[in-house]
Amino acid sequence: MAAGLERHELEVFLTLAEELHFGRTADRLLVSRAHVSQTLQKLERRIGAPLFLRTSRTVGLTPLGSRLAEDLAPLHRAMADAVERAVATARGINGTLRVGFVGALWGQLFGAAADAFQAARPGCVIELREVPFGVGQEPLRTGEIQLSNVSFPFDAPDMSVSEALVTEGRVLAVSAKHPFARRPAVFLEDMAEVTMLTIPTLSVRWSRARAPLTTPSGRPIPQGPPVASMQELLALVAAGKGAFPVGAQMNRFYLRPDVAYVPIEDAPPLTWGLVWRTGTETPLLRDFAATVAELAPAHA
Repeated sequence: MAAGLERHELEVFLTLAEELHFGRTADRLLVSRAHVSQTLQKLERRIGAPLFLRTSRTVGLTPLGSRLAEDLAPLHRAMADAVERAVATARGINGTLRVGFVGALWGQLFGAAADAFQAARPGCVIELREVPFGVGQEPLRTGEIQLSNVSFPFDAPDMSVSEALVTEGRVLAVSAKHPFARRPAVFLEDMAEVTMLTIPTLSVRWSRARAPLTTPSGRPIPQGPPVASMQELLALVAAGKGAFPVGAQMNRFYLRPDVAYVPIEDAPPLTWGLVWRTGTETPLLRDFAATVAELAPAHA
């Protein structure tokens, strides 16, 4: 550093120039007041002139001290930024992460996490894109996205998942004209009285967990036409072509006058987490996933 100025001397000088108080400067730097005073005296001897005017009650900058502070402050900030960038690069948390969301709740949660994450790490970019309901994990396999959300249970051998981050009650999406729409709740045994829409692109295990083929007593549940997207599912439900169990978030994000969401009283809750292709986890992905986990309770 110019004129042999040590970093600790720079920090003492600039902090005292800001605080104009020896005690507060010592507290901020976690050193003693004597250390602050000795460092300043050493610096002033090297400069050859006083940098501060000190009385028993006040501390102020001399014109030379004020000019030096103005010159050194940008250099100090640049040094701190350079060190932060180096640490970020070493940890692998610079760059771009492509995140796909399924459903409006997760779009909102990922959006909030991206804002918080990018504010804390200006060298990172979080790209968000919607993943159509029913396409499964193909965008992860092709590399179109690197991280997404998934509804449990989930068991793809080439995928890794987080713990459950969001839990919500189950509701049955039915036509507003269906008799169930006038009920405060339905039960799993009632599913035998509706035609259940199907999503053939998703795993059998997931489909059976979300929409079983029989009721708890063994009564068959009629199977209806297949759907490939949330909008198609809601259109068929509204037209009275079938029903389907969905999450309670539908009441917040997918309200329609021709569709009713009726709580399924005895159904277990739905749980959601994060999913990524095994072997592709990076420090950037891990750090962003941690931010999502931290914010998830406020959005559930």
